[in-house]
Amino acid sequence: MLGLLPLPWWGYIVVILAFTQITVLGVTLYLHRCQAHRALELHPIISHFFRFWLWMTTGMVTKEWASIHRKHHAKVETNEDPHSPQTLGIKKVFFEGAELYRTESRVKETMERYGEGTPDDWVERNLYTKHSTWGITLMFIIDISLFGAMGITIWALQMAWIPLFAAGVVNGIGHYWGYRNYECKDASRNIVPLGVFIGGEELHNNHHAFATSAKFSTKWWEIDSGWFVIRCLQLIGLAKPKRVVPALKMESNKTNIDTDTLKAVITHRLQLMARYGREVVLPALQEERKRAGKSSHALLRRAKTILMRDDSIMKSAQKAYLATVLENFQSLRVVYQFRIKLQEIWGRSTASQKELIEALQEWCRQAEATGIEVLLRFSHRLKTYVPQGNNS
Repeated sequence: MLGLLPLPWWGYIVVILAFTQITVLGVTLYLHRCQAHRALELHPIISHFFRFWLWMTTGMVTKEWASIHRKHHAKVETNEDPHSPQTLGIKKVFFEGAELYRTESRVKETMERYGEGTPDDWVERNLYTKHSTWGITLMFIIDISLFGAMGITIWALQMAWIPLFAAGVVNGIGHYWGYRNYECKDASRNIVPLGVFIGGEELHNNHHAFATSAKFSTKWWEIDSGWFVIRCLQLIGLAKPKRVVPALKMESNKTNIDTDTLKAVITHRLQLMARYGREVVLPALQEERKRAGKSSHALLRRAKTILMRDDSIMKSAQKAYLATVLENFQSLRVVYQFRIKLQEIWGRSTASQKELIEALQEWCRQAEATGIEVLLRFSHRLKTYVPQGNNS
């Protein structure tokens, strides 16, 4: 049975990729960056196009998606997280992610607590929310009409795309396997640096580190295709990023810890700890490996990750391994202890600004007194940091 648009075999592949990528953009730009995190403003034309398209291709309700995602961030990796593979297991989240979404969407408390600010106009109440399955049926009719029997396959792939890649890959693999740029207090991972297949959602650790940023890539070699689309829409006045990841700024002639230093350190604490890992921990580890014998070298094999991992997400076996490493290598013990001390400074929520500045000054004094070259250099650089936009 042929439809109104008979195509060669490769034409159907192009259609499938085009349709599914529009759906991916609807999820990452409209539901995720715009609605859930308010990191992006979309022109009403673009917003409503995505609302309509997602209604036809997923049946997802904006309030439900945004509420569940906001709860995920608020309760990440706990028993209240709607879809954490750390608590539910990777198999369940990967294969049953869509069902976990449907289950949580029925929890009235989640909708009321986390659904604030999502669309509540007439069309949302009376069509998109009330009749969420009508759109899927309409899409089936359109696919059959346009592409004939092949339309059934196109429709089926459209329906499976988001449950597999968003619910399964991002929510599952994105908290289980991959690399980490930032040691935030969850198990989020960047799946791959090339975020081109699912709109940049592959860069999941970056997103959890800076949840309100409209741009997910943070390294020069990472690609966020969703951000590319945002920039294109911005050029024609259809999108406006509200926030992006702030960059660390330095003033080379600054040599003391002051209010500006404190503001910069607190604002950029995740970038700061990533830099501490690269500039202090890794050089110290490399030196120990050079001096290590065969048995010690084996002990240090997995030390890179564990020395930079936030202890709040370490398993008991990892903590035991870390304790063994620190017991056997004094320089690593010192740089690790200074990492913890630095983190504790911005964790002192009841301390005054004066007390925090004094704590940073003392940290620098002690770090420089160790005589460890990498700590000395890091301390000097720490004093040069100022908040972004500082013109002093």
